[in-house]
Amino acid sequence: MPRRSSAPPASAADTAYRHVKDALLGGRHPGGTMLSEVDVAAELGVSRTPVREAFLRLAAEGWLRLFPKRGALVVPATPGEAQDVLDARLLLEGHAVEQVLAGPPGAREELVATLRALVARQRDALDADTHDDDADLDAYADLDAAFHHAIVAAGGNAVLTQVAGTLRERQSRMVALSVGRSSARAATFVDGHEALVAAIADGDAAGFRARLAAHVHDAHGTAGRHGGQR
Repeated sequence: MPRRSSAPPASAADTAYRHVKDALLGGRHPGGTMLSEVDVAAELGVSRTPVREAFLRLAAEGWLRLFPKRGALVVPATPGEAQDVLDARLLLEGHAVEQVLAGPPGAREELVATLRALVARQRDALDADTHDDDADLDAYADLDAAFHHAIVAAGGNAVLTQVAGTLRERQSRMVALSVGRSSARAATFVDGHEALVAAIADGDAAGFRARLAAHVHDAHGTAGRHGGQR
């Protein structure tokens, strides 16, 4: 009988790291929150040692700031950081769409089909029920990141796609914080996604850039590097 291959079980430190990081990216621990090793250890049913290791990893990545004997402070996203991420998205996604539209029609049709499928899944996540608490906002946030990543990947530039990947975690936290726990607010962002898909389907690169600028700045409450781009 062939041996079954299986991934090694995650260590307690890895489990604590993933647990805390998911909460950070999901907006459940907003910037300025003080986290306690004791509380996280009790929540996970582990000792403080793996939680301390997880905190050290997250501090090295810039998500936490450690204070001996007090805990770990969740580092807020600065206005400058948020604007930098949004500017990078505008450049990466706008360039990718230009490349797609300059290519064969089949590439545009494939991207439009992919994005429409993601938009439909976003609607499904938000339409689980009319009550905010029943909407799957975590799934929505993942699908939002997948939507914008698909646009960059369609441009066919592996380096730019990799750059977009490095922005993904910061984007996820920004999305979670901008949406909060409101499915109604998230639904307005899905409307923005539909407008972006329509611009691509129409072959309108300039329209896509304008709609993307309005979409990201409305979503994250920024005015644009040069006083607004709407």
